[in-house]
Amino acid sequence: MPKGDKSSYSSKQKREAHHIEQGYEDRGVGKKESERRAWATVNKQDHGGKKSGSGRGKSSSHSSSRKGGHRSHSSSRSRS
Repeated sequence: MPKGDKSSYSSKQKREAHHIEQGYEDRGVGKKESERRAWATVNKQDHGGKKSGSGRGKSSSHSSSRKGGHRSHSSSRSRS
């Protein structure tokens, strides 16, 4: 399988990556960089390509999509 081949991803993962990519492009990120970031996010959430079989692998993590632009308040809070 050549580098960059997306055949091992499910249609849901491909659709998810496309939506993430569109979000980056709407914010002014370039096409190639948007695609790279989108697939990196899908890989982080689903731990790579599709997995078959019941009970196989780990569940999806959506922490990266929830983070989306929020800053931590602990560092900006003033201490008295």
